[in-house]
Amino acid sequence: MSGGRTGPPSPLPDLPPAYPARAAWGTATRLRAWQSAALDAYFTGSPRDFLAVATPGAGKTTFALTVAAELLARRVVERVTVVAPTEHLKTQWAEAAARAGIPLDPSYAGRKGRTSQDYVGVAVTYAGVAVNPLAHRVRTERFTTLVILDEVHHAGDALSWGESVREAFEPARRRVSLTGTPFRSDINPIPFITYAPGADGVPRSVADYTYGYGEALADHVVRPVLFMAYSGELQWRTRAGDQVAARLGEPLTKELTAQALRTALDPGGAWMPSVLAAADRRLTEVRRHVRDAAGLVIASDQESARAYARLLASVAGEKPTLVLSDERTASQRIAAFTEGEDRWMVAVRMVSEGVDIPRLAVGVYATTTATPLYFAQAVGRFVRARRRGETASVFVPSVPTLLGFATEMELERDHVLRRPVKDEDDIFAAEEDLLAAAQASEAASGEETLQAFEAVGSQARFDRVLYDGGEFGHAGEVHVGSEEEMDFLGIPGLLEPDQVRDLLHSRQDARARQQRRDSVATAADEVVRDLATHEQLAVLRRELNGLVAAWNHRTGTPHGAAHSTLRRECDGPAAAVATADQLRSRIRRIREWAAERRSG
Repeated sequence: MSGGRTGPPSPLPDLPPAYPARAAWGTATRLRAWQSAALDAYFTGSPRDFLAVATPGAGKTTFALTVAAELLARRVVERVTVVAPTEHLKTQWAEAAARAGIPLDPSYAGRKGRTSQDYVGVAVTYAGVAVNPLAHRVRTERFTTLVILDEVHHAGDALSWGESVREAFEPARRRVSLTGTPFRSDINPIPFITYAPGADGVPRSVADYTYGYGEALADHVVRPVLFMAYSGELQWRTRAGDQVAARLGEPLTKELTAQALRTALDPGGAWMPSVLAAADRRLTEVRRHVRDAAGLVIASDQESARAYARLLASVAGEKPTLVLSDERTASQRIAAFTEGEDRWMVAVRMVSEGVDIPRLAVGVYATTTATPLYFAQAVGRFVRARRRGETASVFVPSVPTLLGFATEMELERDHVLRRPVKDEDDIFAAEEDLLAAAQASEAASGEETLQAFEAVGSQARFDRVLYDGGEFGHAGEVHVGSEEEMDFLGIPGLLEPDQVRDLLHSRQDARARQQRRDSVATAADEVVRDLATHEQLAVLRRELNGLVAAWNHRTGTPHGAAHSTLRRECDGPAAAVATADQLRSRIRRIREWAAERRSG
């Protein structure tokens, strides 16, 4: 967040990743370093409003409940109100607060007026506040109150929600706002958030404490994420009756890319069964080291979710947990899955944000919703670390937008007001419309565009692995179920981030050496020119990643940092979606770095 402190002066500057004996009782055995530093920042200034931005899985709940416990103990406040995005999450907050000795009523509604004296606060939803903000204001005025606004960006979802939150909680003695996902760009300011103009004069949100994914990964607070990208041949028929064939991931118009993605995700084709089978094989490998590791498939709608569940039952040999948000037992199913050892869950929206299932280690991103916010929320379900060495694997279609999000996991964004959208490909374009469509009704797949074509067939191919800003794989795409694919699906489930990177390099290099021994030596430039577009891009990406790895060994520069510098100097998007000319330009530039270093 712009202007946010990423580590205020602390009396304990050398804290380890987890600092002991300071958490509210029952929430954690010990506080993490960032939580302790954020608490120092909070109680040093004792502000009325405080915004903490921390990557999903870092422990925002523990931080906020520790603040609440301390304020109650000091008698700064008498009551606590927690506002969460969903019914399930408000119950989850109430359970966590109870373990911390702070009883909250999750069944409270404004029309009730009062609640049992056994409670010291309530847990409500943003939608519930919007129904009767005046009742919540009266309660806030009656007691000195701390308000915790979880995933506070939801207060900007609609102008009415923001106005209701402001009306209800303006009288609060203290307010702590939390978020773990990128704010999107819109014109609705989020209540109780400070904004300051950036260099371009556009107002941006200002965080009081920020703890990003990169920091959390270095502290072993979150897991490293391997993105397993799958491409393949697809066929569909347009409304006009024309049959279209395309390869997923190759340059296409926006409309054709959307139709290709929906064709790949069609449960009636061969792409989804192949990817689900690959994900299940990956889960089996992870469970060799992490016995209760679980997988999650995130679907676009309920019809697809049910179909994926049937496919998984056949692939995995056991029926997955199916979670649909309009079912009364949804929260109970999530809770049972969290505590159990079942392999798979299939869901639509219930687990896209905030739901805590720490044993999730393998994911399949099988939804047509492709926005930075939704992608970050989804991936956030898999990054929570329980012990050092656990890895997460997320299977994604080789769609340029999604690959771009995957390569920019560490990118932090602010909430931008009145940001001009340059074109329809801007990552912030139509964010509101896409999210509204995704969240308004999961019950039907009745988008108008879905009626414009008919999926005919699909075949999946393993494309590449994205990790730490780099790409790994074999020349061209490889068949699902092949030894080349298993080079990456078989990566152990317990590895440190550096070990993951080294193993990816070693497996890719070993296979490349074998391929060289089995093939006739040909000049590299001639090979690249003769390859099909997707193979040519793959070879160039491999070469670039090899040079970045060599630069890392020579200078110690992290892979992601080297890729970012190359992008700045040569222009263009992430390597995952760069053109052949852009990749060649970066290859020339990094060779120039090496020459300059030798001459220096």
